[in-house]
Amino acid sequence: MRVSRAYRRAPAGPPEGVRIRRAVARDAKRLTRLVTASRAYEGPYAPMVAGYRVGPDYIEAHRVFAAVDPDERVLGFYALLLAPPEIDLMFVADEAQGRGIGRLLAGHLRDEARRAGLTRVRVVAHPPSEGFYRGVGAERTGTVPADPPAVMWDRPELTFTIDGV
Repeated sequence: MRVSRAYRRAPAGPPEGVRIRRAVARDAKRLTRLVTASRAYEGPYAPMVAGYRVGPDYIEAHRVFAAVDPDERVLGFYALLLAPPEIDLMFVADEAQGRGIGRLLAGHLRDEARRAGLTRVRVVAHPPSEGFYRGVGAERTGTVPADPPAVMWDRPELTFTIDGV
């Protein structure tokens, strides 16, 4: 997920007309485009998403949710893995950033984790996204070392604590 160096808080409340729904297999190409077109993965981060694919099988196997506008355009999405509890993917379309989509997804993620009986959800974040995750309530818990050749940089590890479980 792309976040500018100076993280901007979006207005409270969901963006008008945006809703979150369970992703379906036919969303696979749209989710893949959202990942591979992300400006957050330009420059030195580009190899991380080169050739990346969110397939229909992935969507069927995991809890993947999409934020969509009234025309069903995908504005962002996340994937929650249950065992172990972790956010595998969270992206907001470049053109939708700053509109509260990421905050809406993070709130939905917490609700979904609570419904699943989870008490904590781990995030291994793209380094520029750490500010976003901290801004929506995740706490830094460590650093995941680089793992060349797939990942050439250390990544922040954060945790969402899920209340009310």
